[in-house]
Amino acid sequence: MRILIVNPNTTASMTEKAAQAARAVAGHGTEIVAATSRNGPASIEGHYDGAIAVPGLLLEIRAGQAAGADAAIIACFDDTGLEAARTLADIPVLGLCESALMTAALLAQRFTAVTTLERSRVLIENLVVRYGMGGRAKVRAADIPVLDLEDKDSGALAKLRRQIELALTKDRAEAIVLGCAGMTDLAQLLQREYGVPVVDGVSAAVKQAEALVAQGLTTSKRGSYAAPIAKPYTGSMQAFAPE
Repeated sequence: MRILIVNPNTTASMTEKAAQAARAVAGHGTEIVAATSRNGPASIEGHYDGAIAVPGLLLEIRAGQAAGADAAIIACFDDTGLEAARTLADIPVLGLCESALMTAALLAQRFTAVTTLERSRVLIENLVVRYGMGGRAKVRAADIPVLDLEDKDSGALAKLRRQIELALTKDRAEAIVLGCAGMTDLAQLLQREYGVPVVDGVSAAVKQAEALVAQGLTTSKRGSYAAPIAKPYTGSMQAFAPE
C-alpha cells in the first residue's frame, strides 16, 4: 500500500516532519511517499494562503495518483483544498482536521483543538461545525506563527502548553487535538505530560487511509465528488482543465 502525504505549503522541513510522523505509525507494508508543493505560500495561515495553495496541491495529488498512490493525505489542518482534491482524485483523500476530530470523538466526549493563530481558529471552528462536532469540540489559538514551530527558540511550545492547560481547566477537555501539521512531532511528548489523549492529525489520517484502502473503499463519484465536467480553462489555469 502506498500513501501519499502532500504538504500544500512550500516548506520542505514541514513535509519531512509530517513524513516522519506518518512512517512512525504506518503498518507493515505501507509505503509513505511525501511531496512538497512547488507553488504557493511558505505557510498556510488563513483563507488567502489556503486559496493560493490549492493549485499546487492539486498538481501533487494528480502526480501522486499517476505514480500509483493508493490514498492521499493533505498535510494541513485547515483541510486545504480537500473537496477539490476528492473531486479530482480516484483514490481516497483525507484531511488532517476531519481525521483528527473523528479520532478524538472515539476517545472523549469533549475535546479541544489547539491551533496557531486567531485567523486559523475561526476557520477551524467552521470545520468543526461542518464535520458535526460543534457540540463536543472547542478550538483555541496559541498565537503561534506557523513557521515558529520550526524554530526551537521561538517560545512556541510554551504558548502551546498554556493553551492546552486552559483547555483542560476551562473547557474541561478530555482530549487534545493538535491543530497544525507543524505540531505533529509534539504529540507523544504532550500526551505524556498531560495524561490525556493528544491526537495528531497526520497519524490519525494515516491509519484511516490504511483502513479505507484495506476495505477497498474510495471516494464516491456520484453527486458532489463526481469528476469535473470537461470545459475550457483559460490563462494560467489551462493545465487544470478537465478532460
